[in-house]
Amino acid sequence: MNMTQSRPSLPADDWTALTADSTEAIPLYDVDTIRRIENAAFARLPSFELMSRAGSAAAKWLAGHVPQGMLLFLAGPGNNGGDALVAAMRLHQAGRKVEVWLAGDPARMPADATRAWQEATAAGVPMQAMPVNAAWPEGLTAIVDGLLGIGLNRAAGGNLAMWIDRLAQAPAPVFALDIPSGLFADTGAGEPAVRACRTLTFLGAKPGLLTLDGRDCAGVVDIAPLGLDYPPAEAPRARVNGPALFRHALPTRRHATNKGTFGSLAIIGGSTGMTGAPLLGARAAQFLGAGKVHIGFLAPSAPAVDPIHPELMLHPLAGLSLDAMSALVIGPGMGTDPGACKALAQIIEDAARAPSPPSLVLDADALNLLSAEAGLAGTLAASGLPRIMTPHPLEAARLLGSTVAVVQRDRLAAAEALAARWQAIVVLKGSGSVIASPGIAASTINPTGNAALASAGTGDVLAGMAGALLAQGMPPLEAAQAAVWMHGRAADVLFAQGVGPAGLTASELSIPARNVFNALLAGKAG
Repeated sequence: MNMTQSRPSLPADDWTALTADSTEAIPLYDVDTIRRIENAAFARLPSFELMSRAGSAAAKWLAGHVPQGMLLFLAGPGNNGGDALVAAMRLHQAGRKVEVWLAGDPARMPADATRAWQEATAAGVPMQAMPVNAAWPEGLTAIVDGLLGIGLNRAAGGNLAMWIDRLAQAPAPVFALDIPSGLFADTGAGEPAVRACRTLTFLGAKPGLLTLDGRDCAGVVDIAPLGLDYPPAEAPRARVNGPALFRHALPTRRHATNKGTFGSLAIIGGSTGMTGAPLLGARAAQFLGAGKVHIGFLAPSAPAVDPIHPELMLHPLAGLSLDAMSALVIGPGMGTDPGACKALAQIIEDAARAPSPPSLVLDADALNLLSAEAGLAGTLAASGLPRIMTPHPLEAARLLGSTVAVVQRDRLAAAEALAARWQAIVVLKGSGSVIASPGIAASTINPTGNAALASAGTGDVLAGMAGALLAQGMPPLEAAQAAVWMHGRAADVLFAQGVGPAGLTASELSIPARNVFNALLAGKAG
C-alpha cells in the first residue's frame, strides 16, 4: 500500500496576493477594525473555527511556497501561536516533516490556542519548549514565525526579542503568519521585528505591512480572508495605492491633439550651485507627457539651454510668464535665503491672480520656506491654489512643528495631519510613501519602489512627474497617486534589470517611467 496516498489532503483554503498592480483597490485595516471583524465572526461561528481556518490556510500556503524538507514552527503564547500549531498539525498529517518550538506555557494560552496545542499533541506533532541555545534542526528548509500577532502595543522584549534577533541569522527563510513578530500592524514600526521573505496576513492586510519597516519585514504579502466576506464591510484605515485608484483620471491621447492639449508646466528653483534639481524635474516631466516644459531659474548664471534635452525652455525666473502655465513645480534647488523667500511669495501671489490659476507642486526648499515663514504660509492659504506637497520626513516634521521621530512613529497620522493643516494633497515620502487628502478618511500607501530611490535627485524627478500630470489636467489627488506609483514602478523595472539598488541615478528613472505611463494609457498593468 502507498502510505503517502492514505494521508489526509490539505484543506483548500484560499488566499490572494497583495500586488502593486491590482485591478481592484486593496483595503488596509487597523487592529481595532480587525478585532471588530474577528468578534463578529466569533459571534456566529463555532468556537475554534476561525483559528482552524487560519491554520489550515497557512498550511496550504506553506505547502505551496516551501520546498520539501523540514519546517520549524515558532509558536508564541497567544493566538498567533495557536495558528502556527494548527498549521504544523495539518502539514504533519499530510506527511510533511515539522517540529514546533513553544514560546509559552500551553496551560496559560488563550482557550483556542490551548485547544490547538492539545490537538497537535494528540496528532503526534513533535514539540518542545523553545530551547535557549539549541542548534537549528538538521535539514531545515523554512522557519514559520508564529511568535506574536497584531496586538503588539510595545516593543518586544525578553526571550521573544532574543528570538526575533536570532531569526535575523536563521539558516533558512522565514515565513510569517498574520504579521512579522515585533512589527506594529498599524504603523509599520519594527524594532526589533522579524524579517520574513513572505507573510500570510489574515482577514485583511494591515497598514504596517507596507510602510516604514513593514516592507523590509513582511516581504511578499498574501491575504487569507478565512472564508469571510472579502473585502470586509468595515471601512478601511487606508488603501494600497495602485492603478485602480487613478487609472480613470489618466489623460487620454487622441489623434486630434497638439502640444497645447497637454498643458504647460514650469519648474521653478535652481539657485546658485543647484541648477541640476529643476533640470531633473523638467526632464522627467517631458518624458511623462507634459506638452511644454519650462524652467524658471533663480541662479543669475543658470544655463540658457539643456544640451541633453533642448526641447526644454529655460528662463531666468523674471522672464517666466506664469499666466501661460497650467501647473507649477516650486522648490527644487530653490534655496532658503531671503531672495528665495521673496520669490516664493511673489510666485504664489502672481499665480493666484492668473486668469486660469495653475495647480502647484510644492517640494524641497519651498516646503522649508513655508515651515519657517508664517507670512508665506498665510499667502499660500489665501491663494486657494490646488496643491500637492511632497515632504520627506524631516520636511514633514518642520511643517508640523514636530520631530522626525514623531512623524515616523505614525506615518499615516502625520500625513493626514499635514493634509488637514495645509489643505493640500500630501505625499509623505519614504518606504511606503503615504498620500493623504484633506477630508478623505482613507489615505493611500504606495507599494512600489525600492532602496534604489535612496539617491540624490529622485525627489526632484517625482515632483516633475506630478507636475506633468497636473499640467495634463489630472486632479491633484489622482496626479499624486499616479506619480508616486509610476516613480516607484520605474525603479522596480530598473532593479529587475540589474540597475540598482546601489548606484541608480535619478536621471535613469525618466525613460522607464515613460514606458510605465504608456502601458497604463494602453490599458495594461504598467
